[in-house]
Amino acid sequence: MNREFWKGRRVFLTGHTGFKGAWAAAWLTRLGAEVTAFAHAPETEPNLWTLLGLSSVRSVHGDLNDRAALDAALGEARPQVILHLAAQALVRRSYRDPVETFASNVMGTVQLLDAARACPDLKAIVVATSDKAYENVEQIWGYRESDPMGGRDPYSASKGACEIAAQSMAKSFYAPHGGPGAHPARVATVRAGNVIGGGDWSEDRLVPDIVRGCLGPEAAVTLRAPNSVRPWQHVLEPLRGYLMVAERLAAGDDAAASGWNFGPERTDERAVIEVAEAVVTALGKGRIVTDEAGATVHEAKLLRLDCTRARLDLGWVPALRFDECIRLTADWYGGWAAGQPAAALCDRQLAFYEGLLTE
Repeated sequence: MNREFWKGRRVFLTGHTGFKGAWAAAWLTRLGAEVTAFAHAPETEPNLWTLLGLSSVRSVHGDLNDRAALDAALGEARPQVILHLAAQALVRRSYRDPVETFASNVMGTVQLLDAARACPDLKAIVVATSDKAYENVEQIWGYRESDPMGGRDPYSASKGACEIAAQSMAKSFYAPHGGPGAHPARVATVRAGNVIGGGDWSEDRLVPDIVRGCLGPEAAVTLRAPNSVRPWQHVLEPLRGYLMVAERLAAGDDAAASGWNFGPERTDERAVIEVAEAVVTALGKGRIVTDEAGATVHEAKLLRLDCTRARLDLGWVPALRFDECIRLTADWYGGWAAGQPAAALCDRQLAFYEGLLTE
């Protein structure tokens, strides 16, 4: 990752009020970027974005499907890079509200890619989808970027559809395949494994559920699917990959204008119960209860990513092992529970992570 690239770079970031987006805003600010951020108002209390208090970020609350608001925000931001992280990101919520999920994840992305065509200085667009965008057949080997998109639940299907829509918009209207009059910016999609880290309070997510349970009055967490395997990784790992892809796109690298996987080493994949046990141990408090009968909707049991391309073509490799991801996550929540400011906790962990990259 080239720190100099981001100094003074005008970045339009969507989804900054979410977990991954708030970490992205903190990192971009630390790198010296000029950030305009666009998203719905925070949906949880507490939430990382509010706790960070990033006054240097111009924050706009709005809906991507409100085209007038989106056009106005883009016009004022004059972005050189767009990082699109906004999404309805919860599987179980997608069952409760499939229309909102598809509207946000598919049409919100199409609206952004269409509106961005009016940005003359734009060089790179990175669209974050999900590892769940792949048609999951519960195979034991990792999904590659060339595997088909799909999805059974509304969330997964919306992410698969988002991939197809983004590729269509890119090939129709952006370089290098858009034909005469195409916008010179390049578009890539990025698919990350399950992210963990401090500052996530989303509903129906493993680590926030553990923290709420184990640091709450009951000192317990209930697991619905203890044996499901996911590619867990710290939130900074895929974010670094997204920034590296953006740098390549901005340099006019046609090969980078495609799909990318970012996930942990195969040896660091874990079942839900193993993650829960590790977090509870790191927190030093809590107990685990399993209730598989509580799994009332379908969720995939096995999901792996093949990240060979990111390693070979981008030079991206995970900097953290599983135990380090757990330690950083538990340290963040423990520090916050003890009264330490969220901004200081994030900045300290960003400094630690950046130090690993220079070793």
